[in-house]
Order: sequence, then structure tokens, then C-alpha cells
Amino acid sequence: MGRSIATIKLTPVEKAELVRRLNSPTSTVRDHLRASIILECASGKKQQEVAESLSISLTKVNRWSKRFSKNGLDGLRDIAGKGRKSNIPESVLNKIVTEVTQPPQPCARWSTRTMARHAGVSRSTVNRIWNKNELKPHLTKTFKLSNDPQFEQKFWDVIGLYLDPPEKAIILCCDEKSQCQALERTQPSLPLGIGGYLHTRTHDYKRHGTITLFAALNYLDGKIISRTETSHTNVEWLRFLKQIEKETPKGLSIHLIIDNYATHKHENVKNWLSKHKRFNVHYTPTGSSWMNLVERFFRDLTVDVVRDGSFESVKDLVADIEEYLSQRNLNPQPYRWKADGEVILRKIAKARNVRDSVKNSI
Repeated sequence: MGRSIATIKLTPVEKAELVRRLNSPTSTVRDHLRASIILECASGKKQQEVAESLSISLTKVNRWSKRFSKNGLDGLRDIAGKGRKSNIPESVLNKIVTEVTQPPQPCARWSTRTMARHAGVSRSTVNRIWNKNELKPHLTKTFKLSNDPQFEQKFWDVIGLYLDPPEKAIILCCDEKSQCQALERTQPSLPLGIGGYLHTRTHDYKRHGTITLFAALNYLDGKIISRTETSHTNVEWLRFLKQIEKETPKGLSIHLIIDNYATHKHENVKNWLSKHKRFNVHYTPTGSSWMNLVERFFRDLTVDVVRDGSFESVKDLVADIEEYLSQRNLNPQPYRWKADGEVILRKIAKARNVRDSVKNSI
């Protein structure tokens, strides 16, 4: 008869943590297995039943159930000092870790293979050491720090509209998505299939021209006012402003969030705005388009329609974009600003300090 382990009783906190380890995609194989052992033991199963259920030895079940009974969740940790000692010299370890930011010229970064040859170890050793130290030289993130002297003033002006919208007003996040290309793939795409078959498309294509999409995202309800044009000068921008004037309820003030593109500040535009007092313009700081939520919509449009589509003409591209916008406006999904402004400014200040220190070290 298998030995019962009814002595294991879980507190709500312990059970919740074990279930988290069991279901978390980031749990290690060892943590996942140990959590499974304890949860099954706590359910009243005998040790032999647990061992058979998990396809492990009875000894392993007995060991971890005893350690949990004695020390709780702490008993499921590995004891310090256990395991095989590393035979990699300290100088080699330091080289793999410290020289990760100093790739050989003219290369821009190390790979596990090039670092392995450089340090005289295996590729898997380099990979293990980098993982342990959370070093990821193969990954790159882009950034842009604004040099706008009025950055904070413009920052809080825009954020204030998001966090405390004025009454009897419409907030429109506006911009143009230029150079939307009507690309026609030279061969039909292969469909997504069961069993690991990916949706594919040819890398070559025919160009059939471009269009510019003007869009105004209503921050409050998520609807889009749009217009397609062949170019994006002040003439087309003025036409779009006049369309906004027509398609928005009279009696409401309009707050436009736009970037510093020269077209938006053209004399013709300024003259028209001076005659239409209900329009209030809020400029995002230079180089800070991420503050304009219409950019989030442009990203969705690119992924859902433009990037993977195949269009035989500009007319086909425009038709698909208009159909997408029509369906979206039937069930609009607003984007909401939730980030803390003070936290963002602290991160930007920190990034500037790092940038300046790098500049000074060169």
C-alpha cells in the first residue's frame, strides 16, 4: 500500500502560489514539477499514486513532500551549494559578461558563436551565462528623446486633455499616414494551415502607387473621421479640417492634438483656424509622436489591412481601408491613456542622463 501524505495541508496563500507556479509560462520545469507534487499530495492522494500520475520516482515524491511539510514553500527551493561546481575560470566569466558591450569591429554586436570563439568556450556556455545575467545583446529597442525646450509644458498640456477632458468638447487625435503603398504580391499567398503551416506571402511585389490617409481619432468614443488624398500638403490638411468642421456637432469646442509637421503650421492653416474659434490646437513635443493616440490606430490599420494585403491598384487599397474604418466605427474601441505622467518624466530624465554620460565618454 502506498503511504498517505494527508499531513500536507495548504493555507490559501500556499495553494495560490503553487497554482501560480503550475500555470505560469515562466516557471522553470523544476518549480512546475514540485508544485504539481505538493498539490496532488494535498489532494489526499497516496505517494505511489502521485508518482505514477507524474511519471516520477516514489523517492522524489517523498523527498519534496517531506521538505514542504517541514519548511513550507521555502522547502521547495534548491539548497545553496548543491549541484556541480563551475569549472570555468573567473577571468573567462568576466570576459563573457563585461565585454558583451564591446563587439569586435566592424560588427555591431556579439552573437553566442562569436563570443564563444572569443572566450574559448562552447556556445551553450555563453548562452547559459548571458541568460543567468539577463544579457540580451541580440535584442535592440528604438528610442527618441525630445530636445523640445517646451517639452514639459506641451507634455502636460496633452496629458491633461487625456486625464481630464473638458466639458462640451471633442478631443481629436489627428495625423496623416503618408506613403500607404498599394503593393501587389507577385504570387498568391499560401493560407494558414493546421500542423504548423504558417500564412506566407512572396517577398517580391509590384508597386501601384501610394495614398495618404488623414485620420482624427475621437478620444472619448473611439470613432474615426478620415479622408484619403494623393498628397499631404497644407491644401489637403485644410480640406480635412473643413471635413472635421462639417462632421462634428455644432456648439462643441474641438481640441486637436497634432504634431509639429510644417503642414500643420502653414500660414493658410493658421488663417483658417483664426476664423474658426472653436478649434483649439495642442502640439505634441517635437519627436514625441507616441503621445498622439492616433498613432496606435495607425499601427492597428497597418497590421490588419495594409502590411499583409495584396492590392491590384490604389483604388483597391482605398476600398479596403474604407471598409475597415466603416466596420470599426460601427463598434469603436477607444484607446485610453493610463500611464502616470510623473513616472514618464522620471524615466525620460534618467534616459537623458544615460545618453549624456555616453556622449561624454566618447
